[in-house]
Amino acid sequence: MEKKIAVIPGDGIGPEIISEAVAVLDAVAAIYGHKFVYEEVDMGGVAYDKWGDPLPREMLDKCLNSDSVLLGAVGGPKWDTIPSDKRPEKGLLRLRSGMGVYSNNRPARIWPQLAASSPLKPEIVDKGIDFIIVRELIGGIYFGAHRTMEENGEKRAEDIMSYTESEIRRIGRIGFETARKRRKKLCSVEKSNVLDCSRLWKAVMHDLAKEYPDVELTDMLVDNCAMQIVKNPSQFDVIVIENMFGDILSDEASMITGSIGMIPSSSLGDGTRGLYEPIHGSAPRMTGQNRANPIGTILAAAMMLRFSFDMSEEADCIERAISAVLDEGYRTADIAGAGEETTGCREMGALIRSHLAKTEVH
Repeated sequence: MEKKIAVIPGDGIGPEIISEAVAVLDAVAAIYGHKFVYEEVDMGGVAYDKWGDPLPREMLDKCLNSDSVLLGAVGGPKWDTIPSDKRPEKGLLRLRSGMGVYSNNRPARIWPQLAASSPLKPEIVDKGIDFIIVRELIGGIYFGAHRTMEENGEKRAEDIMSYTESEIRRIGRIGFETARKRRKKLCSVEKSNVLDCSRLWKAVMHDLAKEYPDVELTDMLVDNCAMQIVKNPSQFDVIVIENMFGDILSDEASMITGSIGMIPSSSLGDGTRGLYEPIHGSAPRMTGQNRANPIGTILAAAMMLRFSFDMSEEADCIERAISAVLDEGYRTADIAGAGEETTGCREMGALIRSHLAKTEVH
């Protein structure tokens, strides 16, 4: 199989972690007989420095002409004082809009080797943490009407949350499809005891469930879900949730795993093309020091194989290689315990590839 991948190194540690992820993809291609063709794209601060624009149209077109997009990280204090419409983050927002991605999918997974890094009690962590939050990305209160006005001598502000049936249905479908590729359990999270938006959300999700009889659908109020994520995270497989609630709970979920350096994410829309990236930032103070953790980006590449290219076996082999390296005690600085020896970014990538080389294709 041949796939064209738009690669955005971006800013800060972005080029370092992307380099390791691409090398892992090349190793997978060699093992399974695939061909990955890469198209490098300038986006973020590096694009502003070169073109005066964080995402020139030519660069967006390269992404739109690809089968999927792999992103390192963008931004940094260097660009804090430039006009707001030229900042690196604007390039990312325009990329999401241009690609039409409306679903952000963020796994929360604790690697057994890193259980001690979680802030949760060992008896909770020992049950396992391995779920994914499917968050609606371009609707709800963040994209509704916002206004501040004067009334009766004081200011009043309002922000409108709004969802249509079709917006809920399309994110719900991604939730069900994701659950089908995992343990076939989907938890729909809302606030239907208070909000009309949530009552519509719940009704649409239950109607959609008729198309997925193999997936178990449950409902949970968002405040209860926030509690359950820290009380009993092992109960979750896939959570589907609206934009603002998802923004909050996905950050909560990332913290219980111990390190953001280990967490990938994807943004998906209609079709199979997606945007894949680690959840961490560009870490400019670590640039060029060979200290970054490439695992989040390598796992993002694995997500791309699984969800955009339907290469679950190939994604599994990457995850097994990472687990084997962690079993051997290798740690980058962000996941090392006090006094533990640390492994550099390039060395971690090489170790993962060495385990990939042992893969037997059946």
